Amino acid sequence: MSRIAVFGAGGRAGRAAVGEALRRGHEVMAVVRDPATVVAGADMAPGDVTDPGAIAHLTTGHDAVIMTAYATPPETFFPAAAKALIDGLSRSGVPRLIVVGLAATLRTAGGTRLMDAPGFPPEYRPLCLGHAAMATGLRASALDWLIVSPAGDFDPTAPRTGRYSITAADPAGRISYTDLAVALLDEIDTPHHHRTHIGVEAA
Repeated sequence: MSRIAVFGAGGRAGRAAVGEALRRGHEVMAVVRDPATVVAGADMAPGDVTDPGAIAHLTTGHDAVIMTAYATPPETFFPAAAKALIDGLSRSGVPRLIVVGLAATLRTAGGTRLMDAPGFPPEYRPLCLGHAAMATGLRASALDWLIVSPAGDFDPTAPRTGRYSITAADPAGRISYTDLAVALLDEIDTPHHHRTHIGVEAA
């Protein structure tokens, strides 16, 4: 059994990660910004993923951290979260960080990021730049991190199958929140990918 802290546990990806971790018998701390938020089955803690002191305090004694949080403006939130996680986890000594990323910053089989493809919607650019800046910050750190994203997008109505494929960016690729959570927990229980960004889709 591992002790896992999930930042952003009140969102759809966060709740799915908490649920999968509990299913596997792990001890879970659900970290949320709003103290009134309840995530069934987990220990609750209010916390800010851009506060390195709070991260260090909340994650001491944990084996892994999952980051699923989101806030606006994304172009400043995500790099700030990366900086705080690098600082806070280096203090608490957590050995593994899994981040839920964005398909648009994942590279296609041809080596191009989706966000750089012709015709990519400009209104999503701030979100993409935020995620890209977070990845840049993590690459410059000494953390054992991994970014996991849908290869294309989520299918919010799909059931949990427990299966997924690892693939390059594919706009047509879809995965459920629950199967994304399976991928997240697999990379905590039996890590195979380190300091990189992988895409997952339904198998």
